[in-house]
Amino acid sequence: MNDVLMGVDPRELSVHALIWAADEAARRGLPLRMVAAVPPVHDRIRYDTPARRNDVRIRAESALANAEDLVRELHAGLRTATELVIGTPAAVLRARTARAALAVVGSRRLGPVAEVLSEGSVTVPLTAHADCPVVVCRAPEHTAVHPSTLVVGVDGSEASREAVAFAVEEASLREARLRAVWVRPRSLRSHGDAEEELAERRRLLSESVAAWAERHPDVRVTAEVLHGHPVEKLTLTSRESLALVVGRQGRGGHTGTRLGSTVRGLLHHAECPVITVPLPGREGRDRGAEEPRTGRSPGPTER
Repeated sequence: MNDVLMGVDPRELSVHALIWAADEAARRGLPLRMVAAVPPVHDRIRYDTPARRNDVRIRAESALANAEDLVRELHAGLRTATELVIGTPAAVLRARTARAALAVVGSRRLGPVAEVLSEGSVTVPLTAHADCPVVVCRAPEHTAVHPSTLVVGVDGSEASREAVAFAVEEASLREARLRAVWVRPRSLRSHGDAEEELAERRRLLSESVAAWAERHPDVRVTAEVLHGHPVEKLTLTSRESLALVVGRQGRGGHTGTRLGSTVRGLLHHAECPVITVPLPGREGRDRGAEEPRTGRSPGPTER
């Protein structure tokens, strides 16, 4: 975990994602590695013509240069590295998450099907398979809201415990408060049973955050159980949050089942950056994942 990884899209540089990544690298005292990937030769998009390949490469080099210039203005002393790699963007970034503290990408707001199947899609495939937490900056963080607040979604699972651990440490880094939220459907049980179930959820929620809160006494933690649909309720909390932290469901299966419907919904609807935290331990390279081709330019270069 020796850098913050930033995916640079040659077609459209996500400025707020780049700012988020640079600020986070500065907070953590880590280098920022900016990577642009150029898809390999593919007949459908006619990268086989020399002029087309050269145009794409020039745009990628320009995007990296612009990103590095902006980072230098924001944080003059921040160490940076840039890479231009031939390969499918999601696979290129995925391969580099094994040594990253976290990975940051913007969102081009593709439709649900395109996010999973498009060759240029990055958000969903990277979030589902990365070895480190992934930050998707679909919208800027809400820095004007006071007190500064991070939200973490909790459901009692191992994945949500990892999300809580990350969220408490992130809140400590930012000197922000942490709002832990458990969303449950409205109960059809009798009044007495529903009240008992609510009390049990509150107890589990308190237990989920207590141990980590003790390790970071500087972080003020609030815990609440909300009723309704998880995507809808967590999206509402995102309107005044620095970031929304959630856990990634599992290790196996295809991209959709790895993320679960709540995470996929939040990636499309949350109004602040979404941080998805994987289960601990390296999952290894998934079968069928594309290995990025070699052929780098110019780097990496270190400053």
